[in-house]
Amino acid sequence: MLTIHAAALLLPGGGRAPVPGGAVAVRDAAVAAFGPYEELAAAHPGARVRRWPGVLTPGLVQRDAVRLLEEWYFPDPREADALGTEPLTGAALDALGPEETWRAGSVRRGLHRMLRHGTTAVAAAPGTSAALLTAIRRSGLTVAGPAAATADAPRLDPLAGAGAVADATAAPLAAGGRADLAAFDAPDEAALLAAGAASCVATIAGGRLVYRGR
Repeated sequence: MLTIHAAALLLPGGGRAPVPGGAVAVRDAAVAAFGPYEELAAAHPGARVRRWPGVLTPGLVQRDAVRLLEEWYFPDPREADALGTEPLTGAALDALGPEETWRAGSVRRGLHRMLRHGTTAVAAAPGTSAALLTAIRRSGLTVAGPAAATADAPRLDPLAGAGAVADATAAPLAAGGRADLAAFDAPDEAALLAAGAASCVATIAGGRLVYRGR
């Protein structure tokens, strides 16, 4: 079945101009076509339509994924009273005790946080543990090449510090390419960069809706 994802503004990437009232047609795991919604709807009259507020983009790439999953603890909601809801690092992380008592659950929750930030791909260098790579792929994310090493603290928001949304996307949209998309509640690119990826309302990975915020 073909699904059309539509939004007020589509940023296809690859140097192409934004498309007001744009949309992406997805069949199975691939992009069938993209462009103005009216054209796609006319070409596919029986398609299912999902409408998202604001901006629709290719999926984002999380370049700090391995560090986030290895150096942060993502609390279980049931631990909120004791640990809060924000990730723990440093001394607070050390206080949790041996890694084997908390690592697997934290990794699952961390990957879900990434999906909530429009992430569909992560950077992983050679030597990343097989268990971590398996967890990443099971979450629906793809593994991209390694990011450049940096001494900066890892950031959960792939858009943090980006000068353009295209700088943070895994790949521009392409007909026949994997259908990785993210929708954000922001009126335009400038507002999206200011709000950050926490404004994500939906993430589509390989054609599957893996996160929906509303």
